Amino acid sequence: MVRQSRSPKLVFICKECGHESAKWMGFCPSPVCGSGLPLVESRPLPPTSSKQGWTDPQSTTVQELAQVSHESHPRVELSSGELNRVLGGGLVPGSVVLLAGEPGVGKSTLLLQIAQAVATQNQKVLYVSGEESAQQLKIRSERLGFPGKGVYLFSETDVDLVVNQLEETKPALGIVDSIQTLYCQDTTSGPGSVAQVREAGLRLMRWAKQRHVPLLLAGHLTKDGSVAGPRVLEHMVDVVAYMESQEFSDYRILRSTKNRFGPTSEVGVFEMTGLGLVDVADPSKALLSQRYEQAVGTALVPVLEGSRPMLMEIQALTSPSQLPVPRRVANGVDHNRLLMLAAVASRRAGLELGNQDIIVSVAGGFRVSEPAADLAIVLALASSMRNQALDSRLAAIGEVGLSGEIRSVPQAQRRLAEIARLGLSSCLVSENVVDGLSAPLGIRLIPVRTLPQAFQAVLGNGRAAAKEDGAESELYQSLDPE
Repeated sequence: MVRQSRSPKLVFICKECGHESAKWMGFCPSPVCGSGLPLVESRPLPPTSSKQGWTDPQSTTVQELAQVSHESHPRVELSSGELNRVLGGGLVPGSVVLLAGEPGVGKSTLLLQIAQAVATQNQKVLYVSGEESAQQLKIRSERLGFPGKGVYLFSETDVDLVVNQLEETKPALGIVDSIQTLYCQDTTSGPGSVAQVREAGLRLMRWAKQRHVPLLLAGHLTKDGSVAGPRVLEHMVDVVAYMESQEFSDYRILRSTKNRFGPTSEVGVFEMTGLGLVDVADPSKALLSQRYEQAVGTALVPVLEGSRPMLMEIQALTSPSQLPVPRRVANGVDHNRLLMLAAVASRRAGLELGNQDIIVSVAGGFRVSEPAADLAIVLALASSMRNQALDSRLAAIGEVGLSGEIRSVPQAQRRLAEIARLGLSSCLVSENVVDGLSAPLGIRLIPVRTLPQAFQAVLGNGRAAAKEDGAESELYQSLDPE
């Protein structure tokens, strides 16, 4: 009697982190993930799949760290200065870079431009496309003004065939668009699943490390803004970069959230044009070029994006509400942060915003997340509330506390240097940092301790906003420095 072979047991996998469980659960039990999504049924990989892949004899030998040399594998510098900034100086040989973004943000355009930059250095590039045909890529290439010499196209979704083609072509750069379209034949689930994305990423990473060839992977985003597939893919790669855009804006922001070869949180700014993505070398100047100097409800703040200071324009609009609950709209700033600042301005500085609709936006479609913009947001609200424009050459730096105090922010000296470079004349700062600051030539520092002091310094007396039916706010009177 022939005994039939047992089918492999089912496992249940978390879509977010790839955690495996022997039984189904309605949430991820991993303490690192804690996702509230139910586990998905899947079959484990066959035992032979772990033995597949390329083996380099040098990678299996033990080497002393002092004897390892990287001089024979210099970085691959690209023609885009913004891209080099995000990558930490260029592409490192053998590195795997994950470029993620929403559909239509410009990932494929940027990848084709990178291929063009490397091909113009008489280097060979293999572009693996699992979503577009060669004819579609040719149309995009012609739109970018790139004939395509030196870039070899390979339309395939089988990861083993892709690795074989990479080994045969021996390119200086490999591009895969996108990782979610690849599949492994010995994995039962469909393309884009947790098991497929993880296994395809492992095989590509193994080849890139052993052949010292940089590899760029395009990745899609889910509805909640995370990379589709398991989070283990983000742990495997060397660099994770997100491309962001604001609706109806031509600016694109490439933000690095992980970089093993350079600083994290670096930002590159691009502008989408008919010829592709163009570097914006001076974002502050580009944003301020369209600014109306006498505009009411605007304030300037220098924010730090990685190591780069950028001067942002905060715009605010207040209007008497006709609704029982006034609206609070935040574009480019955290909504909860806006609610907190509006409550502090009302309670601690007498700015009556309880019956006002509030709309706050960052000009240019950018996002500001650091607390250094708190003071600028509140000043923009006060300017709109009083219908009084701030000085067009004034900037404000400071975090606003719940008691209405102005707190210091890190790297204030670098922010002041950016203010001076763009020709501003004064800056509102916290009293706590004045002693340790060296004001650049032409910059006048205005130290303030509380919001009422800030209002009085830039908007005059400030009591007009605290009056209601001829009665002055007692709270504002108690906080008035005079």
